[in-house]
Formats: sequence, structure tokens, C-alpha cells
Amino acid sequence: MKQGKGSAGKSAPDKSGRKLIAQNKKARHDYLIHNTFEAGLVLTGTEVKSLREGRASLVDAFATVDDGEVWLRSAHIPEYSHGTWTNHTARRTRKLLLNRREISRIERDTAAGGRTLVPLTMYFADGYAKVEIAVATGKREYDKRQSLAERESRREAERALAQRNKFTQRDKGA
Repeated sequence: MKQGKGSAGKSAPDKSGRKLIAQNKKARHDYLIHNTFEAGLVLTGTEVKSLREGRASLVDAFATVDDGEVWLRSAHIPEYSHGTWTNHTARRTRKLLLNRREISRIERDTAAGGRTLVPLTMYFADGYAKVEIAVATGKREYDKRQSLAERESRREAERALAQRNKFTQRDKGA
């Protein structure tokens, strides 16, 4: 998450009304994403205050389905700086709010071999804390190298096209 001058760790809402809190950038590199779901989070008061300060990490986080409920595990929301003895624990298990249909679809998808639930982003949407989770398959090392090579070649093609357009625009103006 990029921060400008004077942003104090907070990001402005984007066009879709989302205010980004945390992003798991490595997840898209390490996993092949199949389906994504938007889920609400069950949080305590100090967790919400800590998230409003823009403090969270999804680096080691994952989600599981237990007894028809989806749980976010190992997500790090640090203790609220102005909290008292009622402060929350940083890495507690948090319940995710999804429709019954979505939960059954997630269970069906993860039952297929080698698939897992990975959180991609955590954000505020219309004042509610949300997390985007994905059913994903782990990439092998050669898959990662191949996706990096594809992305790099796409960037080079875009650069060359931009350079060509830049010269043609300049020639038309002269």
C-alpha cells in the first residue's frame, strides 16, 4: 500500500467505495486463483479501531471451513494503541460471514485435491470490514517463473507500444 505525504497510514476510498487496509501481494504469485468471494468479518471494537488506522497483515493468513462456518486464521491485526485491558489478541481466529450457498460452494471447491482458501485483500466497503478470499491451488516453481516471464514480456510490449505512440504523436504535431 503506497502512502502519500500526510496520509498517516490511511488510504482514500477508490472508485468502488473500497478503502484498502491490507493486501496479500504474494498470494497471487504463489497461488493460481480459481474463485474469489467477498466475506464480512466478525470483529471486536478495538480490532475495528486498529483496522481504521490501516494496521493489518495477511502474510501468513489462511481460511478454513469448520462445521459449515468459514474462519480466518493467523491474520495479524495488532492491538489498538489506545486500548485498555479489553484489547484483543493480535492473531485470534475470526469468523467470516458468507451465505450458506457460498459456504457450500467453497467446501465443494476445497474438497477437490490441493485447493486451499487464501485471503487476498482486507478493506472497508460502506463502513463494513470485508475480506476477499479465494479458492486457490499452489503454484510450482516453474509455474511461478513462467508467470513472471509472461508478465515481463507483456510489460515490454506495452513499453514498446507506448514509445511508438509517443513518436507518432510528436510527428503528427510537427
